[in-house]
Amino acid sequence: MANSSQEEFKLKDTNPQIGERWPTGDMRGGGWWRMSGDKFTSTYDLVEQMHYLYVRVVKAKDLPTNAITGSCDPYAEVKLGNYKGATRHFEKKTNPEWKQVFAFSKDKIQSSVIEVYVRDREMVGRDDYLGKVVFDLHEVPTRVPPDSPLAPQWYRLEDLRGETKLRGEIMLAVWMGTQADEAFPEAWHADAASIHGENVYNTRSKVYVSPKLWYLRVNVIEAQDVQPNDRSRIPEAFVKAQVGNQVLKTKISPKSTNPQWNEDLVFVAAEPFEEQLVITVEDRVQPSKDEVVGRISLPLHVFERRLDHRPVHTTWFNLEKFGFGILEADKRKELKFATRIHLRVCLEGGYHVLDESTMYISDQRPTARQLWKHPVGILEVGILSAQGLLPMKMKDGGRGSTDAYCVAKYGQKWVRTRTIIDSFNPKWNEQYTWEVYDPCTVITLGVFDNCHLSGGEKPRPGGGGGASGGSAKDSRIGKVRIRLSTLEMDRIYTHSYPLLVLQPSGVKKMGELQLAVRFTCLSLANIIYLYGHPLLPKMHYIHPFTVNQIDSLRYQAMNIVAIRLGRAEPPLRKEVIEYMLDVDSHMWSMRRSKANFFRIMSLLSGVLTVSRWLDEVCHWKNPITSVLVHVLMLILIWYPELILPTVFLYMFLIGIWNYRFRPRHPPHMDTKLSWAEAAHPDELDEEFDTFPTSKPHDVARMRYDRLRSVAGRIQTVVGDIATQGERFQSLLSWRDPRATSLFIVFCLCAAVVLYVTPFKALAVLAGLYMLRHPRFRSKMPSVPSNFFKRLPAKTDSML
Repeated sequence: MANSSQEEFKLKDTNPQIGERWPTGDMRGGGWWRMSGDKFTSTYDLVEQMHYLYVRVVKAKDLPTNAITGSCDPYAEVKLGNYKGATRHFEKKTNPEWKQVFAFSKDKIQSSVIEVYVRDREMVGRDDYLGKVVFDLHEVPTRVPPDSPLAPQWYRLEDLRGETKLRGEIMLAVWMGTQADEAFPEAWHADAASIHGENVYNTRSKVYVSPKLWYLRVNVIEAQDVQPNDRSRIPEAFVKAQVGNQVLKTKISPKSTNPQWNEDLVFVAAEPFEEQLVITVEDRVQPSKDEVVGRISLPLHVFERRLDHRPVHTTWFNLEKFGFGILEADKRKELKFATRIHLRVCLEGGYHVLDESTMYISDQRPTARQLWKHPVGILEVGILSAQGLLPMKMKDGGRGSTDAYCVAKYGQKWVRTRTIIDSFNPKWNEQYTWEVYDPCTVITLGVFDNCHLSGGEKPRPGGGGGASGGSAKDSRIGKVRIRLSTLEMDRIYTHSYPLLVLQPSGVKKMGELQLAVRFTCLSLANIIYLYGHPLLPKMHYIHPFTVNQIDSLRYQAMNIVAIRLGRAEPPLRKEVIEYMLDVDSHMWSMRRSKANFFRIMSLLSGVLTVSRWLDEVCHWKNPITSVLVHVLMLILIWYPELILPTVFLYMFLIGIWNYRFRPRHPPHMDTKLSWAEAAHPDELDEEFDTFPTSKPHDVARMRYDRLRSVAGRIQTVVGDIATQGERFQSLLSWRDPRATSLFIVFCLCAAVVLYVTPFKALAVLAGLYMLRHPRFRSKMPSVPSNFFKRLPAKTDSML
């Protein structure tokens, strides 16, 4: 059973029919690409070619009005066999402009003609027929990008039989094309024929760009003439700064009317700057009561933008008395003295604003575009299809259904494929391209179920993170991460990745995602150059943030990205952003703790293997090996200049030997490494618990006791490491006068012996002593070990 699950969770090689029927382009390094200006754009050779019949409905003119109402509320209807799509309607307009495109998959065409009807919407009864235009599919031209778009033409409306010309004309363009057509992303697709109204937008593909994020650094220096409401007391002032929903406070200054702080408050801001910096000086009257002394609101665009750590000019700002500007605006001239605050504010352009974990970072460029380097490569991803998706919600009388779409995020560019309606094996065949500025970055792809297509759908229980709290959320189907540095350059990787989701019941495979990936190198010299430089811009190292600041700023940046992308059409919703950016990756869980512990143990296993082998050599378990080690030791001691060359030669040979076993495919989600398969159900239930906990007191107590037990073991290990370090310190600290006396006498004798005895002779004697035969060994601990373990540590001073 375990073996079958391991096979199910493995990566699978696929052989999709890609790049065979596409128009040819310039060949470079095994990849198809073309250059436009300073941008590199991809041809569609990483996806299977799909043909579509496109109908562009532009506008109509001279439409007849209704004889009774005297008006016309026209709309166009495009019909192909059993598929039918309609434009929006206009009220009381005889010359409407629709500018809509309809796409019908060639595989599903069941008719030889396509009909375009123009109708007049009626509030009561049947819509009036105004005319139609019919096209024979055999006469439809084929368009291949980069050919110019097909020019629309005017067509006279005909009656139902097609015998008589009617009043009115409609402008149309009809052609056969592929998903490489510019009209593809915005088109209404026959796959979504059951979706109507505004929900059609939720089915479309879209490319999003993250907002440009800045760090706003507010250095609060001092204030003058802070006058509390109660003039009989000296204020205990602090400053509260707010940008949007981000609020930070300085420490409380000792009692003074001219308090000083000199504290940095850092915020995340996004262009265009919609929020303002609100500075408030408050007086701590009581431990739970603060009174506002004055405030000021400043637009962010007025502040200086710096690219490095050069000093920024300071400015004094006059604060408005709280409520004074609103209630007593006409008396403002009477104010002779005002509280002033001294600030140094700037927008930091030399940092990269982190909105994702550094473990899975996809971009490292600073905010200021002037500091960007040239791209070193091109990443092309073909999102082909998914197979075997599980039903994520119930509809139509209890029938399971999934409306899947895929989201990919790399750098500032997000892409979302179109939603394939009601399919467990959706085929997207969409290709996207990103510029790569650093190969040591990660692209993240997630598959989701669209829960915003109709009001009658209910998420399926246990469907992988569906709706909660009464509001529908797009359910998580699974996620794939690919680190670009693990890809060979100019090679196409075609694999089917398992979509794995951890649920309270355990790890579950939700299906498979088929991708085609290629990383094309533009400058090998620049890539090699990058490997010797820091991952993040130099400002992160010259003027670093604290760990708590990084976590807080990352969370705020993620919220800003979610809000801005949520305004797009179709919106990229918050639950999608959070899942793609691993917002909960820093939350504690027993499973992750175990996984990280065993990762450390696997690293130490190499050291343990070497020490075990050396112990076997010393105990002559294999006499031949022990003799050879003696010979090697004597050679290296007699010719010490050969030690380093021998070490490097050995590593070279190991590297050459390991080339045979190099990975043939990108890494993927490993359930064994994640400790997901062996996790206890209660540990998983704890991992999915809310923060703070929502569990009963007895469950929380049991988990707290378990956490204390685990923390106790960690505490013991850390204490042991500290003890050994303190024993080393006590060798010369005279905490144990006798031990220190013995050690310094030993050091004096050792120095005399080393001065008068050749080093080679001492090294040979030491080596022979370590490798001596077992019959000359004692089972008791050695003298140095006994001496070291008797040294004092600071554990005696701990409570």
